[in-house]
Amino acid sequence: MPAVNSFTINYDAVNEEGTFSQGDTVTGQVILSLSKETKAQRLFVKAKGDANVHWTRKHGERTHTYSAHRRYFKLKEFLIPEGTEETVLPEGTHVYKFSFRIPSENMPSSFRGSHGKIVYKLEAKLSRSWRMDSTAEKELNFVSKSFSNFNALLLPQVGSTEKKMGMFSKGQVHMDATVNKTVYAPGETILMSAKVNNASSRDMTPKFSLVRSVQFRAQGDTKNEEYTVEKVTDKVVKPHTQHEVKCEMKIPTDEMPSIENCEIISVTHQLKAYLDISFAFDPEIIFPVVISHPTLVFGANNTWPVGPYPVAAFGGPANSDFLPPAMAVGPYPAPPSSGPYGYPGAQSPSAPPPAYPSNPQPYYGPPGPYAPQPPPIYGAHSNPVPQGPSPYGSPFSPSSSSTMLHPPPPAPMFNVPPSGPQVQPPFSSVSPSAPTFNPMPSAPDMSTDFLSQTNDVPPAYTSLFPSSTPEKSDTK
Repeated sequence: MPAVNSFTINYDAVNEEGTFSQGDTVTGQVILSLSKETKAQRLFVKAKGDANVHWTRKHGERTHTYSAHRRYFKLKEFLIPEGTEETVLPEGTHVYKFSFRIPSENMPSSFRGSHGKIVYKLEAKLSRSWRMDSTAEKELNFVSKSFSNFNALLLPQVGSTEKKMGMFSKGQVHMDATVNKTVYAPGETILMSAKVNNASSRDMTPKFSLVRSVQFRAQGDTKNEEYTVEKVTDKVVKPHTQHEVKCEMKIPTDEMPSIENCEIISVTHQLKAYLDISFAFDPEIIFPVVISHPTLVFGANNTWPVGPYPVAAFGGPANSDFLPPAMAVGPYPAPPSSGPYGYPGAQSPSAPPPAYPSNPQPYYGPPGPYAPQPPPIYGAHSNPVPQGPSPYGSPFSPSSSSTMLHPPPPAPMFNVPPSGPQVQPPFSSVSPSAPTFNPMPSAPDMSTDFLSQTNDVPPAYTSLFPSSTPEKSDTK
């Protein structure tokens, strides 16, 4: 009959989700149940976080193995001291308490994939003479809080794209798209808006898709995977028409978080807004998306994000047929109770700015003619936060071939009466009515004081005023 009936490890949850993050304290118990008196050499418990990747690739007749490992921390606590004589444990149940504080460092969230994993766990081990070690493990669900400029991820994103049709069709198409923010929690809904100007002879369909990209890295090689998480399709836009799209996309509740702070594993998300055109390259706008834990997303700000001032009040009227591109309230200005989708509206100018106790909102100064620009978006690589609104058109992504819909208006023209004098530009030194003439040849420099040079021969008259017919002059 074995002496160890059971050997388990438990931890105390610090929140309802049972998650941990950097700086949290993990407390728990190691429970050892013995059927008889037993001698133990040592008993300890460890807390550690590791990332591992592994895959094989065949090159010809040879198979190469790629692997990599990163350790983030390892903590150890002895419950039965090491190096002492064997400790006699009586029959019955023994409970040992432990406590660890997770380091306050930049560490990625827990992850499990086809070619790698990031695991945080507790591990207890009991060692006895002439016996196999008894072990017990318990995984910790670790959530990373390492986001720089988290408030910037709550701002809307705006982009546009334009495409000139090819040889089988005529015209061009332009699309402006807006997404309400960058960071989302699993189960949350992405609010999207787009306006399509189809000035071509082709049918096209606006589509939105959320794509997850996973990359594993080891020994100079990479392993890439891509998945379409969700997809939304709108109705067909007929030729020579305009169409406005407002739709929602719910993120699955089991969607894995974004990981961009691990050297060997990365998980990124993108929202692609594109026009599906048959037998043609689809113009698209790519928005970076960050999937984070609900405690971070809703804990920071669960309302429509605005800056320290109501951005909607900035700038002048636009001549474009499309929505103003850089309004912080996005394309849903209606209050939550009156909008078609219940979208929140702009912050009132008299309302106080949103408070962020752990990450205060910086002061950007008094309002100017353009909207204040937020810091760079985390993970943005192909569609940065747009610049201030232009009064003559919509912003466009630098990666696309977008152009403004309306060029700047021409300079004002003044109709001058025919009998009036002709207005000359300022600082003009020559009258437009003055006759043209051939100026005299320039004389030599007369700045020399010839009277003070008594020993020199005076300059010849011909050197000062050369003849207009040099071919007849005496050259001797």
